[in-house]
Amino acid sequence: QVQLVESGGGLVQPGGSLRLSCAASGRVFSINAMGWYRQAPGNQRELVAGITSGGSTNYADSVKGRFTISRDNAKNTVYLQMNSLKPEDTAVYYCNADVTYYSTSYGIQRDDYWGQGTQVTVSS
Repeated sequence: QVQLVESGGGLVQPGGSLRLSCAASGRVFSINAMGWYRQAPGNQRELVAGITSGGSTNYADSVKGRFTISRDNAKNTVYLQMNSLKPEDTAVYYCNADVTYYSTSYGIQRDDYWGQGTQVTVSS
């Protein structure tokens, strides 16, 4: 019913910047909270940053002051601007969204969706 498509990952040198995007498509009625998570090899998936429908944000301590999450409600898109990247930021980054959508069978529904993940590698 709903798809999240991420873009913007890649290889960057330490101190560099990347901007991730995640767009929701399908029978979207509204999007509630959105967030970015990451998972490095051998580690559990962790929250990087979150943003509510009203624009309130929260960040992991490890990225405060370096990463900025934002959203464009008209485009059903969330962004993650990552500055001053460090090698320890290397991970697969996943978008998450709490979506209210229209189901042809069940009417208005609400569910949690994940993107496919995008690799971010910080290395010289």
